[in-house]
Amino acid sequence: MPSDLWNFAVDLYARPGVEPACLSLQAAGGDICLLLCGAWLEARGALRTAERAEQLKDCAAPWQREVIEPLRSIRRAWRDKSAQDDALATLRTRIKQLELDAERQLLQRLESLCVAWEEGQGNSSWLEILAGDAAEKCRDALLELRVAATRP
Repeated sequence: MPSDLWNFAVDLYARPGVEPACLSLQAAGGDICLLLCGAWLEARGALRTAERAEQLKDCAAPWQREVIEPLRSIRRAWRDKSAQDDALATLRTRIKQLELDAERQLLQRLESLCVAWEEGQGNSSWLEILAGDAAEKCRDALLELRVAATRP
């Protein structure tokens, strides 16, 4: 697995079963960027503490709310109309790329926050604490994400 968070996330997301698991978690209210960061931290064996988890959530929440979610909302709203309107389809594709760029920026921010955290130090159960309420609703999806992240 790649050592930086962005490439780790891209590699992990492309693995079988991960995309549907992430979409299930997102539909249940999970922050996929935060969960991909959690999988990266688990793979690195970074020590999880409540304070660190809160730092990650505090970093991710405003960016999700103010940047990513508005872009995602527009992209979704244009889904049906863009099928009959080529100009709108082109704009929707550009919005989708902006959404991906915003997610990349968030992953970079998360990595900057936690890259220096010790590796191989402690418990690795980051996913449940970062999933919040989605953890109860999507246990199988969290397991799928964890298992995929540990495969070579």
